Amino acid sequence: MVKKASVIIPTKNPGGILRSVLSAVCNQKVPFEFDVLVIDSGSTDGTVEFVRQFGDERVRLYEIAPEEFGHGKTRNLGVSLTEGEFAVLITHDALPASDGWLAAMVAPADRDSEVAGVFGRHLAYPDASPFTKRDLERHFAHFESTPVVRLDDRARYERDPGYRQFLHFFSDNNALIRRSVWQEFPYPDVDFAEDQIWAETVIKKGWKKAYSHDGAVYHSHDFPLFEYLQRSFDEAYALFRLFGYTLVPSLYRLFRSWAAATLLDSRYAWGQGLFRRDPLSVLSMPFRNLMRVSGHYLGSRAERLPAGLRHRLSRDRRMMAGMSVSVRAEEKS
Repeated sequence: MVKKASVIIPTKNPGGILRSVLSAVCNQKVPFEFDVLVIDSGSTDGTVEFVRQFGDERVRLYEIAPEEFGHGKTRNLGVSLTEGEFAVLITHDALPASDGWLAAMVAPADRDSEVAGVFGRHLAYPDASPFTKRDLERHFAHFESTPVVRLDDRARYERDPGYRQFLHFFSDNNALIRRSVWQEFPYPDVDFAEDQIWAETVIKKGWKKAYSHDGAVYHSHDFPLFEYLQRSFDEAYALFRLFGYTLVPSLYRLFRSWAAATLLDSRYAWGQGLFRRDPLSVLSMPFRNLMRVSGHYLGSRAERLPAGLRHRLSRDRRMMAGMSVSVRAEEKS
């Protein structure tokens, strides 16, 4: 019998969190059969041995060499090695928040055969910065009022970047894709934004996309400041090259965005009593905001930077070589 869902977890030295993730996945309460594939790319922290000894017949391990890993390519491999009607993709540090996570991810696609993919909510880990918690809550709240969408206004799609971003936002840190759609439209073989490129493709082809509020996982990071700059740089570089977006169009907007974000965060910190309860988070907040907007400003202009500086600013070096340029980006250059 074909299983309803196959959960695919790419791993590379996840540490102890995988024990919690794999246990939570296998303890899901669902009215259907599912299996789990862990696809590891060279872990040296005991992950391979742990998965081999996990003791649940639904869990399989597949190993690849580190140099064979690619965000799009490895996920395609994982889907190809499973048979579930739906492929459910999470990262090795995305912890299902309840035993109803998998059922909540499958439900929107099971109800509507026109839904190509589902993305689920991200919650901040309890020890995350209060600003990280607030940011995740605000981001995913945008999708609650219209959890199922499709491209129904092509003229607006072409002229309105905000509408485009809303329609093609997709995060395979916690996502489901319909196998029959994937067979026609697999992930692109890129090392950044493979999920949003895939979502843009299927949306343009007339498929629907869904958001699952109850399909929630704990997934958050509080990065060191320079790494936050690097990740913001990579994000802006990818969004410019792939979709033509310029996140921070000028130095004026950089400083204006930084000042506005810092003022709003200061008000939030005051209202939440963070100056007293968590002064270190408040002190680091202006610098965190500066790293974000600076990374976005520089990332949109990466091609104009000296190669050495560009590579220094990028955390994901492989992304620098393998990303296609969007038609919109070429038209704007």
